[in-house]
Amino acid sequence: MSRQKITAWISVGSTYTYLTAMRMKSMLQEYNLQLKFVPISIRKIMKEMDNIPFPPSKKPKVQHMWRDIERRAKYYGISIPKVPAPYPLKNFDLANQVGVVANTEGWFLDYLETTYSLWFLEGLEAGSNENLSQVFSLLNKNASDVISRATMASTIQIYEHNTELAKSHGVFGVPTFSIGKEIFWGDDRFEDAIRFLAQSDV
Repeated sequence: MSRQKITAWISVGSTYTYLTAMRMKSMLQEYNLQLKFVPISIRKIMKEMDNIPFPPSKKPKVQHMWRDIERRAKYYGISIPKVPAPYPLKNFDLANQVGVVANTEGWFLDYLETTYSLWFLEGLEAGSNENLSQVFSLLNKNASDVISRATMASTIQIYEHNTELAKSHGVFGVPTFSIGKEIFWGDDRFEDAIRFLAQSDV
């Protein structure tokens, strides 16, 4: 497959994105693929759609979500998470603003994998002080420097712009993968996007 790009619309805070985060590197290598990452606020988009997918009032659905993620993790051969993980995130925007900084500097995928690993395997909520301090330590980043840049007005502006751009592309959930006007929603549609790209190359 040629090294063309699929756009990956990502929002730290999505539970199913754990499955994506933990297998992304191996898939990029397997398919000789490049991704363009766009960190967004899916929470903002979903609130505007009056869509709260896993509230406490929907206990059976929430229980199914956690079990489903366990099953799919086993299917993929990735680490089975300790569920339920802390959810929803208290510091959702900060987690994603750090993602904006990481994406700008080229270490977004490392950040995504590390923060989800700490969140789902060790119970350290993404965006929390405990999670971020370990992320920065593991990735050899200066914590105060990254946090300072993550909370700058210019970073927030990029974050908000990314979110509006996602809306204009019809993104309503994450992870979403897009190729031109075609969108593929959900971790389980990642392979569909890759196949579509391969067919487009023919």
